[in-house]
Amino acid sequence: MHDPFPIPPIKWLQRASQPLANLLGLETLPLHIHEIAIAGFFYHFLFAFLAPVLSARFAPGHYAQLPRDKKLQWNMKVVSFIQSTLISGLSLLVINLDEERENMGHAERIWGYTGAAGMVQALAVGYFLWDAYIMARYTDVFGVAMLVHGVACSLTFSLGFRPVLNYYGCVFMLYELSTPLLNIHWVLDKVGMTGSRLQIGNGIALIATFFSVRLVYGGIMSAHLYSDVWRALKLECESVVPTRDFHVQDAFKLLGPLANCPLPRWILLLYLGGHVTLNSLNVYWFGAMIRAIRRRADHSDKTS
Repeated sequence: MHDPFPIPPIKWLQRASQPLANLLGLETLPLHIHEIAIAGFFYHFLFAFLAPVLSARFAPGHYAQLPRDKKLQWNMKVVSFIQSTLISGLSLLVINLDEERENMGHAERIWGYTGAAGMVQALAVGYFLWDAYIMARYTDVFGVAMLVHGVACSLTFSLGFRPVLNYYGCVFMLYELSTPLLNIHWVLDKVGMTGSRLQIGNGIALIATFFSVRLVYGGIMSAHLYSDVWRALKLECESVVPTRDFHVQDAFKLLGPLANCPLPRWILLLYLGGHVTLNSLNVYWFGAMIRAIRRRADHSDKTS
């Protein structure tokens, strides 16, 4: 499936990104660099301008009274809500509509590429790079764990531009299905609805979604990922060489260049290291959410 992004590649931006792509072996980066840049600028516009204006307009009694750190967190929640809704929706569309991706075998799931999956990956990288910048700038507000999350996601998803593990980009972006509920839960706290029935109901939905998507589905797909990586380590290079000529701009499906075969150990360590870090954070955050929901329930019991 070709890249459905409505804005075509920007030639000067492609040329500017080519040296970096050559240096890091990110063969498909120039095809998607405009999507990364557009996503980053879009989310910063939301964070720095649109979120404060809309929040002051529609929640004046709450937003205006927040201290600086809480306003930054509020603005981030607005951006996160929009981003997670968009990226999880796009991931579901690509997973269900991209036939080339669906028909990939285990070797193609490691080295394969489609334009549509590349678009999802690029939009995710644009967000995570911006997110890492914001977390580094405001570490005192958001904490080191969120900075680690932004950096790990940026590195992990950027590897898809080699291309390697491009198939799994859409899969693990489905983790974001739980994020809108998390943001709603946080906002309800700030508008004086702590312990309300709405927040308790949202909390139950959040825990169910987080557990189902990130821990259960994520655990299953992680097992598939580790299995594919293990099999890729044992493949002979000749078995993954393309059987016909192709040009990357026109390819529906691209098996990685010989430079990616066999699978370099540093890629394995970087990707799986980032992946294990993210899964560990998911377990940590799930426990934190359980504790938070219990506190909300206790608050509700005391005020009833």
